[in-house]
Amino acid sequence: MLKITKKLTLNLKILRFFIIPTILVSTPFFDNIQDAKAGLEFQWDQDSNFRRLKWFQKENKRKFRNTIYFFLRPSDRRTDLLKINLAIPKTFKSTLKNEKISFCKVRIGGFENRTKCLEDIPADIKINTDESGLRSLDIYPYSPIPSNKESYAILLKVFNPKKSGLYQFHSYGQPKGKSFSSYLGSWTIVVD
Repeated sequence: MLKITKKLTLNLKILRFFIIPTILVSTPFFDNIQDAKAGLEFQWDQDSNFRRLKWFQKENKRKFRNTIYFFLRPSDRRTDLLKINLAIPKTFKSTLKNEKISFCKVRIGGFENRTKCLEDIPADIKINTDESGLRSLDIYPYSPIPSNKESYAILLKVFNPKKSGLYQFHSYGQPKGKSFSSYLGSWTIVVD
């Protein structure tokens, strides 16, 4: 019995001699595992009053040049819109210029096609900034945006902010025949 236990402990020591260095040598190879892209979107308030809207951005790295499409699909518009307001979060510190903002009829990309503006919609675009530092965009199309089967997009060409994080943009629209704007939905942009 003593011989068996001595043999077993000797085998364990030899096994430990081979296994531990193998693990230590292979550890640096686990460092190259790519980041997993989760299909999860985070909303601050999961209240039923908040609507998630679809968006697309070409680059999500900090301080990189980015093109962001804020989509307004047919299901997002119940009536013709006279005015669209885009509320920009205070923490999204990026320079906005009128010539880098546009409104267009868009083809939303997918497996076979890329996202692309099909036709620019003529509109007056106004950048608003109040005393507290909150910014918003007012978009006044020359003719009302119909509630048809076409998708539209607000297109921003900006540099991403220096800080990474989640940025929640809100959209409001003024329906035809009304004097006030109502909530359309929110987009949550990710900058890594």
